[in-house]
Amino acid sequence: MDERAAAELRALCGDRMTLDPTERMLYGHDVGVIPSLAAPLCGPTTPLAVVQPESVAEVVKLLEWAHRRRIPLVPRGKATAGYGGCVPNPHSVVIDLQRLDRVVDIDRQQQVVTVQPGVTWRALDSALAPHGLTLRLYPTSYPSSSVGGWLAQGGGGVGSYEYGWFRDNVVSAQVALPGGELCTFHDEDLACVSGACGITGVIVSVTLRLRPAFTPSLLALSFETPATLGGFLCALEEAKTPLWSVSFVNPGMVELKNQVPGRAHHGRPDERPQVPPGFVALLAWDPAAGVDAGRLSLLAGKHGGTNLPADTAAHEWDDRFAPMKVKRLGPSLIPAEVTVPLANLAAVLGQLGRRIRLPLAAEGMLVRGGEVILLCFIPHDERRLSFNLAFLYSLTALNTARAAGGRAYATGSILAHHAPAVLGPAFAPLKQFKARVDPGNTMNPGKVLHAGALGAFIRLGEALEPLGRPFAALLGPRLAETFPASRRLPPAIARYAYACAQCGYCADTCTLHRARRWESASPRGKWHFLKQVMGGRARFDQKAVNTFLLCTTCERCDRECQLDLPIEPSWGEMRGELIQRRRHMTFPPFEIMAASLGKEGNIWAGFRSARDAWLPETHRAKVGVPRDIAYFAGCTASYVEQDMAQAAVALLDAAGVDYTYLGNEENCCGIPMLVAGKWDAWEQNLRRNVAKLSAHGVKTIITSCPACWLVWHSYYPQWAAKLGIDFPFTARHYTEVLAEALAGGALSLPGTVPQKVTFHDSCHLGRAGGIYDAPRQVLQALPGLELVEMERCREQAACCGSVLTRIGEPVPTSDFLGGDRIREAVAAGAEAMVAVCPCCQFQLRVSAKNAGIDMPVHDLAALAARALGREFPDPTGYVHEMWAVFERMIKLMEPRAMADMMAELFPPMLSALPGPMPAMMRLIVALPAALRRPICNAMLPVFPKLFPLLLPGMLPKVMPDMLAAVGRRVPMPDFMQAQMPDLMPGVMGNLMPNMLPELIPFVVPAFVDYLKQGAPGWRAA
Repeated sequence: MDERAAAELRALCGDRMTLDPTERMLYGHDVGVIPSLAAPLCGPTTPLAVVQPESVAEVVKLLEWAHRRRIPLVPRGKATAGYGGCVPNPHSVVIDLQRLDRVVDIDRQQQVVTVQPGVTWRALDSALAPHGLTLRLYPTSYPSSSVGGWLAQGGGGVGSYEYGWFRDNVVSAQVALPGGELCTFHDEDLACVSGACGITGVIVSVTLRLRPAFTPSLLALSFETPATLGGFLCALEEAKTPLWSVSFVNPGMVELKNQVPGRAHHGRPDERPQVPPGFVALLAWDPAAGVDAGRLSLLAGKHGGTNLPADTAAHEWDDRFAPMKVKRLGPSLIPAEVTVPLANLAAVLGQLGRRIRLPLAAEGMLVRGGEVILLCFIPHDERRLSFNLAFLYSLTALNTARAAGGRAYATGSILAHHAPAVLGPAFAPLKQFKARVDPGNTMNPGKVLHAGALGAFIRLGEALEPLGRPFAALLGPRLAETFPASRRLPPAIARYAYACAQCGYCADTCTLHRARRWESASPRGKWHFLKQVMGGRARFDQKAVNTFLLCTTCERCDRECQLDLPIEPSWGEMRGELIQRRRHMTFPPFEIMAASLGKEGNIWAGFRSARDAWLPETHRAKVGVPRDIAYFAGCTASYVEQDMAQAAVALLDAAGVDYTYLGNEENCCGIPMLVAGKWDAWEQNLRRNVAKLSAHGVKTIITSCPACWLVWHSYYPQWAAKLGIDFPFTARHYTEVLAEALAGGALSLPGTVPQKVTFHDSCHLGRAGGIYDAPRQVLQALPGLELVEMERCREQAACCGSVLTRIGEPVPTSDFLGGDRIREAVAAGAEAMVAVCPCCQFQLRVSAKNAGIDMPVHDLAALAARALGREFPDPTGYVHEMWAVFERMIKLMEPRAMADMMAELFPPMLSALPGPMPAMMRLIVALPAALRRPICNAMLPVFPKLFPLLLPGMLPKVMPDMLAAVGRRVPMPDFMQAQMPDLMPGVMGNLMPNMLPELIPFVVPAFVDYLKQGAPGWRAA
């Protein structure tokens, strides 16, 4: 894109436009995978740019701009289909519609809703619930796909047995046409929009019909053969039973899903029933519809069906959003999605079972009018040459369906030549409308009506499929085989990157993506990036490294992934891979923390001698005394938010818990080093902590900090097993201990605490630990306290955005996330927030101040201690003081700010040059300006190579001047200032090798200019 066009686009959308090569690459695909031999026919798919409009007016302006410049536009919903409908060409601009996600109007009386196109089905359903309404039907990609995307793609889904195809349930759609005109389509005119993949314009709003909310009744049935299943489904259709949704899976899907590894969440695996083999049909209906489950069972029995247990039906219903779960075994899938007449379903299933000689997972969904959507998956490995041959089976399914009176399910770019059959009567009006409104073919070219080279290739494949079918199963992968090692990534990471379904379930719930909104921030974007790295099409630069580091470890993605991939643990592995093994740069403040940890045992640059300063004198006798139980305070509670530790020990004492405390011998738990990728510091610290507590005879460790709890409960045992270290400990959070004491009568909290509060679930205690009830039980035991829940709580609680984003990207990311959580507490009507995590409290206090919202943040222990008549100083003021120090340090560590500081150090740096170089420089700067400047210009190309070689030797000599410069820019407490001479040399020594490439473009020109000016200051010296 030329600079003028790019400038115009940026003027339209600001920072919601990107030209970043990696970001653009991530918008160049959907969930489908094209076989390697056919991929060249698609051509490059990286767009010129990606834009994210946030209003209809912006969409109109984009269309006007594109029409004027004749630049193709590609509308993109959530990219959850696999037909290439949103895959761009390299000359186009992608319009990412995710920010157009508002629910515009809900009409409860008429039971209709108007929404913007980017709203997801799950978000819409959630918005409808308070109004007593729900969706008539939705796709199985409900957690991530958008309303506008499904209308543009066309199709049916859950609820289609009663309500038919999605288009039949749309009242109207407003579309921005090429050139910018807004037009509203109703009834038959929707043929110009539905299934059109955006070739006629950009959908900007949709009005659809709803129904009253209900909890469906369920019945699961098992059949042995396609004939018995087909006979039952036909009988069901003939009986006109008022069911809402009817679906089924084949034995292959059952068997493969049973093999998929479950989620092992920090040693708490999810239990799920093993579904017995067979064709499993699932019926769902509104309890008010008057359906007799007994009669359904009798009808099934007449056709050889048997009832399955209720927990199996519930499991299959919960699993309806995981049709691609079997990709975990692949690690790739060969898909085939077709529509067949219900009357011929049994024949089609039987033929597919005989013709496809690889494992076949199939899912069917009945549509009103006697049609069945059949989605088939064949696990395979796309990196193998045999994947190309096995892909013929996709065409086997298509040919089989067509021979039985069926058709392809959708078109996109891959099956555009099937558009007449897929669209039926809508094909002709769509073609005519496209020719009239977009004669230049700038709206999503190459889709639906225009089959290109790939379409011709597939058409040839369809003709040759019967000949190639016998060979398609050759060299098929064994599903249990070990994934071949990657030269570029750890084996498990490589396998997961290929296994990722790219379904996007993780995207909207990802904390980082919620703030950044770009694909690169989402887990699916990261998995796709890793695939490109393995294929040699991408590489890790510092920007990509930072994106992996910025993950907040909230674990929302682990709970959303339909494949149950261990996503957050994988990012943890990548941190070690990138920082420890490949020596990329971690966030600079972590280097200061590491230096402080190595010297004083904490991350706050406090003296070890002050670690136990928080401890009341009455508790000094507990320090170092051998006990079975130890209290572990952690760094932040020891140095910053001391009310946490003070209140926790007061409550433990009141509960009669006998414990020891290591005092100044206690070290940081080390989790900052783990998440920073500094695994050498993490391991060294782990060994020390385990040895110290073992020496005191400790068996149980009670923590205040959830991160400390997670370390002792999960991470230390895992690492101890890898390192061969004896680990005799169990870990408990103090709220668990207090809740048990309250329940058993060992603890009483009699004092009144009259306040209306809401509780913030810490990610490390909640999703990672499953501890939700204990903190609430303590709060509910406080007389006079009213607990209100925020909209997102417990497992769905929003992450506060602390630590990694607060350190790595405080503005705008961390401020957005923290402010968002604060506003949620306000919306809940709370007078104050309560939290148990010191980092959450730190973040929420800073975010409340930055957002200008008066929302006090209380530590739970400090609040509960009030009921014992104990008050502890509020640390909020000190939190803001300490954040001001860290904020200035973070800003100083940015390349431009660091370069500005180094410019101040040019005089001592010149003196620190090795050997005769200072004398040479004095000769140069002593020359007349007319001679000095050309010599300096000649030096400009040399210095970028010379500077990295010279700087390591110069740093020790200029360190006193650097410390003084840091002190002028970052006023800090005396204890921190006193340690800088010991900490900074190691910090700068670790940072400079990685930071120099970012510094040199700023430093070298400034250094040469300084020499051209005659080195003022140094020359005089």
